[in-house]
Parts: sequence; C-alpha cells; structure tokens
Amino acid sequence: MRDINQFTVTQAVKDSFKTEPGSRFEQLLHGFIDHLHDFTREHSLTHEEWMGVLNFLYDCGQISTPERHEFILLSDVIGFSALVDMINTKGGATEGSNLGPFYLDNAPEKKLGADLADDRDGVSVLVFGKVTDSLHKPLAGAVVDTWQADGSGTYPIQEQDQGQDKYDLRGKFTCDDQGRYYYTTVLPKPYTVPYDGPVGDLLRAGNRHAWRTAHLHYIIRHPHMSAITTEIFFENTDYIDQDAVFGVRKSLIAKVRPLKGLDELGFELEKTPDAMCEFDFVLAPEG
Repeated sequence: MRDINQFTVTQAVKDSFKTEPGSRFEQLLHGFIDHLHDFTREHSLTHEEWMGVLNFLYDCGQISTPERHEFILLSDVIGFSALVDMINTKGGATEGSNLGPFYLDNAPEKKLGADLADDRDGVSVLVFGKVTDSLHKPLAGAVVDTWQADGSGTYPIQEQDQGQDKYDLRGKFTCDDQGRYYYTTVLPKPYTVPYDGPVGDLLRAGNRHAWRTAHLHYIIRHPHMSAITTEIFFENTDYIDQDAVFGVRKSLIAKVRPLKGLDELGFELEKTPDAMCEFDFVLAPEG
C-alpha cells in the first residue's frame, strides 16, 4: 500500500492519471496539481478555508447562465483573463483584451454605416477604421463583431426583464474592399461589473471597486488570420488607470474627436453623429 502523506500525495495524484507522456494535457494537468498542492501546503489551508473556496465556486456556477458567465467575470477581476490575453497576443497584431461575461456569438449582421444606438440618450459617435494584416494590407471581408454598454453604462442584455432586446447595441459588420468598417453608436459610459454575486462578494472583501472604464468590445475575424478579442478605450475617461478587470492597454486607447471631414470619408450613414473615433485593427497570420 502506497505510503501517502502531505508530501507524497502530489506525485501520487499525478501518477493516477494515465496521460500521454510529454503531452500538453499532461504538462498542464501536472503543473496545476503541483501549484495547487504547493499553495495548500505553503498556507496550511484549513478545512473552513477549503470549504469556503468550494462554496464560492459552487455559487459562481449557480448564478451563471448562458447570458452571464460568472467564471469569466472571476477570471477578469483577478487578472487571469488579462494575463492570457497578453501572453497570446501575436507579434504585430492588435493587443487582446477582455471578452467579458456578456458576449453573444449570434449578434445580427449589419450593413456598413448602420446605427446601433436606436435613439438612446447620449453622444452619437462615428466609429470607423480599417482591418489590415501586419504589413498594413487591407483585409477585405474581415468581420467586425462588436457589443457595448449604452450611454448610462448598462448592457441591454442586463435589462431583458424591462423589455430590452438582448441584441441591441450589437452587430457584425463585414469590411469593404478597402478593409474599412464604419458605423454609428452611442458613446458608452463607465459601469460596474455585476456586483450581486460571489465575485461582488470577493471585491467587497478585498476593498476593491468594481468600475470598468468606458469601452467598446470587439472580435475581429478573417479567413487564414488569427482572430482577436479586444476592446477600444477612450482617452481621459474615468477609471482609465483603474479598470476593474485590467483590460486597458496603451495601444487600445483612442481619441473621441469633434466631427469634421465627414464628407471626405465618403461614408453612407444612417445617422449623422456628434463625434468621431478612428481605430485600426491589425491581424496576424494563423499559426
């Protein structure tokens, strides 16, 4: 019978998994077991603390729905999401940033120049730019998938019980032959991440605020290129240096400028905006 104690149990657990030697799965699994066991020994975790962790994870699962993923939120507020994004940003490509808990993969397709605001209160802004490869070649047919909060800092998906359509302020745009995307929307405001669940309890316990700086979410795709999930932030806005999910990167900060030169851009727009914001996305090849 194996002599199990607090120091030999780690290797015993790893040996119990019949993984393919040298595989990526074995590397990740064994590494996770090593770090978890080392952390437990280092801090002499008590039964109460151990059960507290398990109950916390259970509560995250209980509050999660297809439209609210509490584990993604947890990953965001502890910087796990940001770290994975930064590690996986490919050279020359636009930096990655948080997916967030409210993404829907079946947003409606919109024509270029469409307005996403639906007469919501706030500053109407033209958002435009190009999608290119790392050599600045335009990527015609690239898909720009975007979603956001409104001018009060609320996602429509959070107010379905008040009659809001969860697909409001979302859209997929296909870039033209110059790799251009353009549309109008309402300028979003800062908001707090969902604060009514276990992640909110964690933030309060750590005396942390839950505010996200204003931003627009994006997933950019093109055949044979590596897709990116990222965000655009706005210069000189609240919480730009204190984003609750560590999503801000210097390269992702854009300027909102007064509207001028609209005729020169040659865009056909559903709505005349109050301001404009330009941002170009860069994709790297697959592999």
